Amino acid sequence: MSDVEVGTEIPPWTMEFVDPQRMKTMAAILRDPYEVHWDHEAIRPLGFDRVINQGPLNLSYAANMLMAWQGASSIRRLTVRFTQPVFEGDALVARGTVSGIDHVDGERRATCDIRLDRGDEAVMVGTAVVALDGQIA
Repeated sequence: MSDVEVGTEIPPWTMEFVDPQRMKTMAAILRDPYEVHWDHEAIRPLGFDRVINQGPLNLSYAANMLMAWQGASSIRRLTVRFTQPVFEGDALVARGTVSGIDHVDGERRATCDIRLDRGDEAVMVGTAVVALDGQIA
């Protein structure tokens, strides 16, 4: 997309409801024995009343945003830091802004500042490098 430049906002991607059943299924798939992802009794001693979403699921929301924007094979690098836990029932929005444009290995690539928001609070922040729709340098 030739109209992508520094400052371009990536169309947001929304997860309207973090589903606890999906979290339990993902815990089984990942062989994650940490009960905070599926057991309400295990989470209460930590001071929470809702189970915590897995980091890979939170990361996938940002990946979904990037792939919806530039295609399934566009992500070249994705680096994030989790700043707050995400809980069952949360509504989240993945957002991003292009912070740089480079030409690498024959591709035009965008470096993007990304985040995952719960309301006004960032629960994940990071950087992504995305190939821009097959553009040749």
